[in-house]
Amino acid sequence: MTFWSGETIRQRLNTLVDKPDAACIDGAAYALKVGPEYYVSPTDVDSDRNTRTVMTLAPEEAFTIPAGRFALVLTEEIVTAPKNALGFFSIRSRVKWKGLVNVSGFHIDPGFCGRLTIAVYNAGPTPIHLRRGDAEFLIWFADLDAFADVKDAKRATEVRTQISANVLNQAPGESESLPGLSAKIRDVDKTLQDEIRRVDRELREKINALENIKLAAAIVLTVMTGLTGYWLSNTYLKPAAPQAPTAVSAPDTVPVPPPAPAKK
Repeated sequence: MTFWSGETIRQRLNTLVDKPDAACIDGAAYALKVGPEYYVSPTDVDSDRNTRTVMTLAPEEAFTIPAGRFALVLTEEIVTAPKNALGFFSIRSRVKWKGLVNVSGFHIDPGFCGRLTIAVYNAGPTPIHLRRGDAEFLIWFADLDAFADVKDAKRATEVRTQISANVLNQAPGESESLPGLSAKIRDVDKTLQDEIRRVDRELREKINALENIKLAAAIVLTVMTGLTGYWLSNTYLKPAAPQAPTAVSAPDTVPVPPPAPAKK
């Protein structure tokens, strides 16, 4: 398998694309332009996700592929692959560096004829803008060792110029985008914070009620202790009433006999 040079592409350009432009020859590749149709998959944050379908572009009109979104982009050129060659296509580096990834089949079978529908995914953190007429895709051709057999070559009944409904039906539907996930995380965080504040408020209220009960209990206990002490002191520790002084009578006087006269 030998890849074609830029000179070979230049010599065969009129048979490869319906709108040949020698200025689009880029080394050993040919640059294909963004065409008239595109589709961007909806996400959980789209307000019109149930009505999204293929959109059309006027000449030089632009569109956006948001971060985390899948898209189908139609080429401007109708490409015709020779039956003795195989085509390979990709995205230009200047768009790749922004995060746009080619998720198509990457190749064109011998005998294919029509506009290419290129499937891409924005894996970058920011939206990517594309404009109709901008050369953002590259295609290479390589020789086969023989012409493709009739049963092996593509035999389209008509030239495909639009995004196929079959391709569109297989496209991913609603997807989780990075902004959508971020919004959900914020919602969950807000709900969690609200619940934490609610529980904290209820806990504080219960603690305050418990403190009030403890204060009331202390006051009641103090009062009860005081009343009990007062009752005990009045009942058992009351001092005896003072008694009147008893009169003391003088002892009776016993007569003392006179002393006996002394004997002579």
